Amino acid sequence: MSDQEETYQKIIQVLEDLFEIDPADIHPQAHLYQDLDIDSIDAVDLVVELKKMTGKKIKPEDFKSVRTVQDVVTEVEKLLGQD
Repeated sequence: MSDQEETYQKIIQVLEDLFEIDPADIHPQAHLYQDLDIDSIDAVDLVVELKKMTGKKIKPEDFKSVRTVQDVVTEVEKLLGQD
């Protein structure tokens, strides 16, 4: 399993656990707000959970352009690639 695939699986688990989203609805192009019904307060919870997962401080501006599950994976991968 690639690092990106592993990250994707972890994010699926977070979305399931935090927001009780059906895993069948989660795919890379799923839009967080429109497809998965994640609102701005949920997004804050998601960022907090991602911070726990990565151990990295997440800047809000890094997540302003996040729209899809794949965008989340990409941003987490960037965080994990930083020293």
